[in-house]
Amino acid sequence: MRSFPGLIESFARTTEHRDRDQIDLSVARLLHDYVEARRVVVYRLIDDGEQPLVQQRLLIDRDGHEHGPDHPPIADLPHLIDRLHWYECKMTRDAVHYQVGTGPDQTMGTVFPLLAGESAVGLIEIELEPLRDSLQRRDVRLIAGVMRLLSNHLAILDYGQRDTLTGLLNRKTFDHGFDKILERNRSQARDSSGTSGWFAVVDIDRFKAVNDRFGHLFGDDVLLLVARLMRQAFRESDQLFRFGGEEFVIVLDAARPENAEAALQRFRRRVAEHVFPQIGQVTISIGYTRIGASEPAVICFDRADSALYYAKEHGRNQAWCYETLIESGQLEKRKESSADVEFF
Repeated sequence: MRSFPGLIESFARTTEHRDRDQIDLSVARLLHDYVEARRVVVYRLIDDGEQPLVQQRLLIDRDGHEHGPDHPPIADLPHLIDRLHWYECKMTRDAVHYQVGTGPDQTMGTVFPLLAGESAVGLIEIELEPLRDSLQRRDVRLIAGVMRLLSNHLAILDYGQRDTLTGLLNRKTFDHGFDKILERNRSQARDSSGTSGWFAVVDIDRFKAVNDRFGHLFGDDVLLLVARLMRQAFRESDQLFRFGGEEFVIVLDAARPENAEAALQRFRRRVAEHVFPQIGQVTISIGYTRIGASEPAVICFDRADSALYYAKEHGRNQAWCYETLIESGQLEKRKESSADVEFF
């Protein structure tokens, strides 16, 4: 087991990272080395409506070997309630001890919450070697303290990655993270679940008229409320961006075509049915496309934007899929060359 100064030094190196995956790896290795664990697992919690799903993001085994993200179909992920120590850890936001097996195969473990504000967005599970006692109270307190410091570090990173008005992810975060979106989509394409990532561009209809008639303060209120409805309509695994002005981008994670359409249409209807203070009805138009295995962001945006333009030209308050429009002959396929596309 590492000394306390060694733990602090390792944590200092962890906070040098800005990439979330690198932070996960660094923290998992820090804990693995500190307690000489059989394994350390980092999980992400995915909001799926009734009960969160649990997705393994990283595992370090007893030999220190790293095992990357687990990418089973969403439907195959375990629920939080499937393991009581997971559920208790999320609900109490505190460390929970557990025991697996009996006799010589008995192993002890402790799971810690990974917090974002007041809620747990992930779990870090430490499993000890067979017949070892559970972590000492002093070690639990020390690791819990490290987790709180990590939460503060992530909050600072989060601040720089989000739009100051709406709290959604910003354009800079999108630019830096789209390669990871493509990598995740390639992993999903290798399974037979029929799921894919989807790229949607959202535009508030006649937003300039709102600003001109009611003023920019009411325009900002519209943006805030649309962002709130967006967060309510999509899963935590989906990524929501404000690109500036009245334009938003949604990246749907691992969805079948019919589920992607249902989610986007549900969001569109929620906005149309919402009563905006002093303004009344506001509508949005959406264009979306499937994310290919190796396409740059400019290509995805160009296709989704073509579908968005079609929605605008045909009455607004609509959501259209680029591929559907091409197949039906309602839209002519454009030559996809990133050299011909000016991204914003």
